[in-house]
Amino acid sequence: MTQSQSSATILVVDDDSGIREALTDILEDEGYAVRSACDGQAALDLLRQQAEPPALVLLDLMMPRMNGWQFRSEQRRDPALANIPVVVISASANIQDQVHALDAAAFIPKPIEFDRLVGVVEQYCS
Repeated sequence: MTQSQSSATILVVDDDSGIREALTDILEDEGYAVRSACDGQAALDLLRQQAEPPALVLLDLMMPRMNGWQFRSEQRRDPALANIPVVVISASANIQDQVHALDAAAFIPKPIEFDRLVGVVEQYCS
């Protein structure tokens, strides 16, 4: 674990508690601090309450209340949050073509290959 990893915080946004917990465990094992939210609205609320923004948001797209598309739209409108990079995680087969429209930093398909996840996270958090 490097110093930059130990000081980087990642926000995991996914409505599936099992996925949130698995991602949290893996990323914490890699030395990252992890916060999580069950949907886009909870993520926005959390981001707006934090003094320091996370280094990265891992964002599912299909969620109740506020989905990933709506979250991303709100995030980009808020100057305090707009520059936080977002990595989309989704099981949708056609989503890779739409990642550009989301202005996402990267896309990781579900089921998640954890080596790929850690590699992408390291790109934005080191």
